[in-house]
Amino acid sequence: MNPIRLPKAGPKPNSPWAMMMRARTMEEPARLIQTLTGAILGCGGWVLSRGADDSGTINILFEFERQHCVEMYTILIAVGLELSHLAHLRFTELCQCTRSHFEDCGEEIISVDLEIQSNSVEANAARRGASEAA
Repeated sequence: MNPIRLPKAGPKPNSPWAMMMRARTMEEPARLIQTLTGAILGCGGWVLSRGADDSGTINILFEFERQHCVEMYTILIAVGLELSHLAHLRFTELCQCTRSHFEDCGEEIISVDLEIQSNSVEANAARRGASEAA
């Protein structure tokens, strides 16, 4: 009987698919973090770190198996993120390359460091309060 091999979490050295991305949202940071975390986990991904600062900037580091790139791209849009132009290009490239070489990339892990700027009413109020205090 062959043992089941699980993917190892953590970015691989010099991985071509360790991506840094930026996005914007109108969602409140705490709610977005909760929704996005659940969506990533629901697609089989791993959330390595997450958090938000007082100005409404959200940072989330997550990983997933390359074979799930289309699903992961879809959930980022579905939770209300407006990805930057470069983020769209990188995810499109990843999805097209994966489709062309599906058999060769089954165990590859994709690492995404995502910075999200929230333009919610709560985040804007926090930014105004911080600038007035300075």
